[in-house]
Amino acid sequence: MTVAPIRNPAPAGLVAAALLVVYVVWGSTYLGIRVVVDEAPPLTAMGSRYLLAGVLVGLVLVGRSGWRRLRITRRQLVGCSILGLLLPVLGNGLVSVGEAQGAPSGVTALLVAVAPLMITIFRFASGDRPHRLSVLGVVLGLGGLGYLVLAGRTGSADEQVPLAAALIVFLASTCWAFGSWVQPRLTLPDDAFVMTVYEMVSGGLVLLVAGFLRGERASPGEYSMHAWLAWGYLVVFGAMIAFSAYVWLLGNAPISLVATYAYVNPVVAVLLGALILDEPVTGPVVVGGVVIVIAVALVISVERSRRASPRTARNV
Repeated sequence: MTVAPIRNPAPAGLVAAALLVVYVVWGSTYLGIRVVVDEAPPLTAMGSRYLLAGVLVGLVLVGRSGWRRLRITRRQLVGCSILGLLLPVLGNGLVSVGEAQGAPSGVTALLVAVAPLMITIFRFASGDRPHRLSVLGVVLGLGGLGYLVLAGRTGSADEQVPLAAALIVFLASTCWAFGSWVQPRLTLPDDAFVMTVYEMVSGGLVLLVAGFLRGERASPGEYSMHAWLAWGYLVVFGAMIAFSAYVWLLGNAPISLVATYAYVNPVVAVLLGALILDEPVTGPVVVGGVVIVIAVALVISVERSRRASPRTARNV
């Protein structure tokens, strides 16, 4: 299935800077989410995070260019809302639920790292035919994922990976992968930052409604300073800066390159989880994590090579 090529290639320096932000900041957001959901209800906390971030980014854009910059068509609004459902709601929202149910932040990052493998599966289902090495990478990565979750349930109580929480995070990763894959196929605003505003605002509103229907009740006055600092970090750095950088990258760089964050974030997350939260780095986490990272690296390197070929150039 051929996809329209990227219309305006961005300067390599901007792409590299945006990737660095996504690499480092998103690797730390798993730690921030874990700190927040230890005290605050997950969907409500993430909903307020995205809603506030979307409003703040919108105000920045209005301050720089006026209200006209936020004008979009009805079809573009629908496209932004679809992404808001797939990325902030089903992607990040379910991650927060999984961590609230006991998934360690480092393990969560490793489970989310399978997103590029799922993108390959979506491509195959749409009629595209990935390289055989890509298929091998998918099989290897899913095998590492299975080992990480199943073998991780045989240790002590503090070291076990809750199966239900792991499945929730895996579902979140699948939804995030589908949102990333489908974005070039939607009618969206040309301005990536305007798209980010509507995506985060719509996603934040849905998360707040979902939290209310789930029976979540926030008690802001009872949260510790650590929880508030972590929430503020997620708003400013995780959403306003890193999420905007990610959305911009999806529109200005091949998804095979953007997806490289998936094997950098887990390393950052595992290290921070161990250093700050004393999360155990067990044998299954190390072995399963290494297998997943190798599989993701294999898939991304193969797809990038295919993109370089004139006959197969496409946004993968």
